[in-house]
Amino acid sequence: MLVPSSGKDASMPGTKTDDARWLDEGEMSAWLPLLRVVQLLPQALDRQLREQAGVNHVYYMLLAILSAQPDGRLPLTELARAAETSQSRTSHAVTAIAGRGWVTRTPCPTDRRVQYVQLTDAGMAVLEQNAPGHAAEVRRLVFDRLDPDDVDRLRSIALKLLTPLDA
Repeated sequence: MLVPSSGKDASMPGTKTDDARWLDEGEMSAWLPLLRVVQLLPQALDRQLREQAGVNHVYYMLLAILSAQPDGRLPLTELARAAETSQSRTSHAVTAIAGRGWVTRTPCPTDRRVQYVQLTDAGMAVLEQNAPGHAAEVRRLVFDRLDPDDVDRLRSIALKLLTPLDA
């Protein structure tokens, strides 16, 4: 519970409500819509990609990250870090998209613990085919509703919120 309903909050064991710094009404009115955006936006983007490309957002993101590399290749651990997902989840996703021929896995010749993930021509074709529709959906859901000042504020706020999360 982010705002106490009374002077005492039994839902917060061991916490004195007098010492807790609760969200005020203005903060709550910003926090609840932000939570909804954080939940609903990825779902909407995932739905669009599944309908258009037959892939989920995680698969698409992995392909996009690889496409941004000069040689289209990254070690699996770096790919997981860039995607902000666990190495296990990334490995499962790579196995799935490798099965579609969109990436290949190759062991590092000098360190057997390291596996490289390489974007294939087929994977790049999937990105090139679906990027316009994905960008259009991002624009429709987010940027078409914002003026240039809103975009500047959104960037500034997002960067401020990322700072403690990236630490």
